[in-house]
Amino acid sequence: MTPKISFRLIIFAIAAAFGVIFSVPSFLNLDKGAKINLGLDLQGGLYMLLGVHTDEAVVNRIKALAGGISVNAETNNILIDEIKFDETTIGFELIDKQAKSDLDRYLTTLTGVTVRESNQRYTISLTAEERELVKSSAVAQAVETIRNRLDLFGLSEPSVAKQGVDQILVELPGIKTVEEEQRARSLIAQAAHLQLMAVDEQNSARAATITPSEARALGSIILEDVYDKNIRYVVKQIPILDGERLTDARTGFDQNNRPVINFSLDGEGARVFGNFSGKNVGKRLAIVLDDKVYSAPVLRERIGGGSGQISGNFTLQEANDLSIALRSGALSASVEMLEKRSVGPSLGEESINASALALIGGFLLVALFMIGYYRIAGMISVAALFVNLFLIIAFMALFGATLTLPGMVGIVLTIGMAVDANVIINERIKELLFEGKSVLKSIENGYANAFSAILDSNLTTLIAAVALYAYGTGPVKGFAVTLSVGILCSMLTACRQPL
Repeated sequence: MTPKISFRLIIFAIAAAFGVIFSVPSFLNLDKGAKINLGLDLQGGLYMLLGVHTDEAVVNRIKALAGGISVNAETNNILIDEIKFDETTIGFELIDKQAKSDLDRYLTTLTGVTVRESNQRYTISLTAEERELVKSSAVAQAVETIRNRLDLFGLSEPSVAKQGVDQILVELPGIKTVEEEQRARSLIAQAAHLQLMAVDEQNSARAATITPSEARALGSIILEDVYDKNIRYVVKQIPILDGERLTDARTGFDQNNRPVINFSLDGEGARVFGNFSGKNVGKRLAIVLDDKVYSAPVLRERIGGGSGQISGNFTLQEANDLSIALRSGALSASVEMLEKRSVGPSLGEESINASALALIGGFLLVALFMIGYYRIAGMISVAALFVNLFLIIAFMALFGATLTLPGMVGIVLTIGMAVDANVIINERIKELLFEGKSVLKSIENGYANAFSAILDSNLTTLIAAVALYAYGTGPVKGFAVTLSVGILCSMLTACRQPL
């Protein structure tokens, strides 16, 4: 036996052992060790279609621009009157004529806006292109944020994908109880928009009687207490800081051992927060989350370090979920449930049984053909198919891949493609034996002559599988995963040179 053939047998034995070790726990459904996750179509779960309110993202963009102008004016001692804005424009008047050049210099740094100035009265609006960009970005950001939240929630392989212009498709395998469903829906839908807002001390005494229109005329808005709707706060319309400056949020406990949320701000946020708290000692700061006031503490001193705390009547689970929502990022636009379906696991059991029957039946037919036609060489090919199948399952279990119904179809297809490589190799060996070559030489050269054709055909299929995974969603990705893993395992068993 040549060194190359003996080395190949060693690699073959190692691959077989690896496949058995990591695939058997998945077959037996053991709690310990790596396991294959089942997709929504196999184990049941929750299907949701969400709609994104993209117009809200435009309003939030306007509000962020107004906040930036306000902070810049205060930082550089530029006197301007109260900034007012609506859903499309920002308006204010410059009082200090000497600071016009400084203000104009800052306004030129703003992108996607149109600036108009007449007698030191400024009007700023978003361009049509910027509005469309903000709307599309809101949907893309919502997809990424929801996916991050669900990953932190602990779900295995949730599927979150954009559908149409302003809709998002969410599939959550394994959601079976009403409590799990409600918790997942709450985590997905929560905007988690954190704002630090100055309380309007001059008009707070009229909080119970002032109307929203009167408050807006004064540059303020009215917000309710999160726990008592009878308690209202009059706060400045332009926030001091919002969640964009948030870097971390973790659950903690206060001095009374009640759950709270500790948050941290980035460098710029810490600077702005420190400056504001230093200039407003003795005044109140409202901590606002999703347009509800959680607390409005009095600033006793300058707060440096860029950290703060959200307190309330949280349960530990509520605090953990809110921390997850804040840490994964705020939704720039709210979402609503357009469609919801609970998928039962009974269809999954039928699908698994039918696919397993197809896999076993196809494997036996292929094995009978190979053994009947190639005899001993066919038996070796069937052994390689077993190793190939074990390797596919082992790699999917090792990396925690999700098996879907199309994925099971991919495994059946891979078996047929894997035996195709063995057919090419066996035919090359037969040709060399007919030419009078020795058995060992025929085997060695048979692998060498066949591998180039096998490599070309498998690589083209692998490229297509990668494209399906990159641009596909849900079931298409499941098919692409099993097909890709199967192709790589097939190429390993057909390798012509020692690795």
